[in-house]
Amino acid sequence: MTMTEATGSGTGRAPGTTRSSAAYSTTVNGGAVNSRVPYTVPQPPVTIDAAIWPSIAAVPSSLKARVAGRAADAIFKAAVRRLPLEVRYPDGTVLGKAAFGNAVLGSSAREQAASGEAASDQTPAAYPVMTINRPEAFATRLGDGGLIGLGESFMAGDWDADDLTAVMEVFASRVGTLVPEPLQKLRGLYLPHQPRRERNTEKNTRSNISRHYDLSNELFASFLDSTMTYSSALFPESGDALRSVPWDGLAAAQQAKIDRLLDKAGVTEGTRVLEIGTGWGELALRAAARGATVYSVTLSSEQQELARQRVAEAGYADAVTIELKDYRAVEGEYDAVVSVEMIEAVGFEYWATYFQTIERVLAPGGKVAIQAITIAHDRLMATRTSYTWVHKYIFPGGVIPSVRAIEDITEKQTGLRVRERLAMGEHYAQTLRLWEERFMARADEVGAMGFDAVFQRMWLFYLCYCRAGFETGYLDVQQIVLDHAFSKSATTKGAI
Repeated sequence: MTMTEATGSGTGRAPGTTRSSAAYSTTVNGGAVNSRVPYTVPQPPVTIDAAIWPSIAAVPSSLKARVAGRAADAIFKAAVRRLPLEVRYPDGTVLGKAAFGNAVLGSSAREQAASGEAASDQTPAAYPVMTINRPEAFATRLGDGGLIGLGESFMAGDWDADDLTAVMEVFASRVGTLVPEPLQKLRGLYLPHQPRRERNTEKNTRSNISRHYDLSNELFASFLDSTMTYSSALFPESGDALRSVPWDGLAAAQQAKIDRLLDKAGVTEGTRVLEIGTGWGELALRAAARGATVYSVTLSSEQQELARQRVAEAGYADAVTIELKDYRAVEGEYDAVVSVEMIEAVGFEYWATYFQTIERVLAPGGKVAIQAITIAHDRLMATRTSYTWVHKYIFPGGVIPSVRAIEDITEKQTGLRVRERLAMGEHYAQTLRLWEERFMARADEVGAMGFDAVFQRMWLFYLCYCRAGFETGYLDVQQIVLDHAFSKSATTKGAI
């Protein structure tokens, strides 16, 4: 799984709609607020370790940051006044459509704040609630870093939410209009670009991958299912039933996703399979169970270790080889090439190399099946050089492709052709929901592993940020089948 920009296109819920959820009671900075998620978000310590979290421990204090903060504060307040959101400030001010449409609500909140009572503690809010705990710090971080500052201010505890995903959905569904158009044109001059050290050259890629996937196998096991699969599942449910799929069905849905890819790649007994991106070995295991021989490459030493262990325990050590190797260094010939949510880590300028490598090793008559997170092509072109919060804290060097980019690159720079696509973004939203709930339910275990409250808030923001992209339809995920251009396979495109 690699996600870097929650601003793509897909088949999820229409922008602007609000998810319903039960209300739960929680506490933020000593005051009760309405919560619409079944867990309590950990609060960061009063003093944050600057050695671990240098950008979180202290609010930017330069003149540039302070001036930008004042501008960001004005832009933010102007934007949220028209959003289906309730933004609460310590002085009792309430912004958003809820406050605009109900003057009594704003007055009541101010009176409660003046008397020391918690604002709107009686009933769940009609709109998701964003509580600004430290307005000046929030505005300064937002002005200094844009969306990076939004995430960092959440990590620092400058703001909280009754339902973080719902709040992020409001922003994601209007990402193109939150900032006035004249200021958007200055975006490229002001906001940072991806550093050269994070470009996915053969020298840098190992470090980029390691920073995420080598965090700890135990950390990933805390929220993944028994298959240790870190990508979108494919559930049998659809429509409203899909929105409430239980945890108990996740492992089977992950295996269904893998089996569909293997089917589309034609993997049967005797098939020579190349897997680009091992994960923790579930796809290799299921391919080997079909009688295939699998050569799998990864750049994560932690993943390699556990995947090899799982393969050996299952009795497939003779059929599966897992090596620590860059995909560009792969040699040989394979009847099937499969790759699950790895293209996002390749980098915009290396997508042609990725597909050219696949073409080079694909045997005549062979098939390719990949699973890729995608965004709209216009968003790709607008953001491909941007440096985001997800780059800084989660996936350095990543860029999410568009379907058009994949089709154009394979048609113009390789002999491969896209033959079939399946869009399943709504399934990723529910996969992420289950991961989020599982991760938060095991917060104590995660803390015991050495991952502090700031890390846990970071990880929660990451999961909710990504889920919001799929919930609003700004992100999608596709299973894509390719083969050589001379193949006679029919082209079909669809969605579940």
